[in-house]
Amino acid sequence: MIAFEIASWFFLIAGSLFSIIGGIGIIRLPEFFSRMHGGGITDTMGAGLIIIGLLCLAGPTLVAAKLIAILFFLTITSPSSCHALAHSALIHGVKPELDVKRHPAPPANSTEGDAT
Repeated sequence: MIAFEIASWFFLIAGSLFSIIGGIGIIRLPEFFSRMHGGGITDTMGAGLIIIGLLCLAGPTLVAAKLIAILFFLTITSPSSCHALAHSALIHGVKPELDVKRHPAPPANSTEGDAT
């Protein structure tokens, strides 16, 4: 069926784009926790959409059942491992860097917003 092939290509291309964007994020983002976000995108959305695209091509076969099992375990293990890694980093003293240079807090005696 042509509709399944079109849907398959859509999911494969979207999954590839998410994987590329996540890979760029792993390289370009400034700190550990931001890079973990890039890895999570690559792992969950990229691979998930690619597997859905492959499911559209596989049809009702044993291959589709195996792809569904892989997708199920991927959606459970990927976010859990990302959370465990972030939690471990926080416990061991890795602090998230806050962008205070771009958005400084107003001084305590600021008169902004006063209608005088």
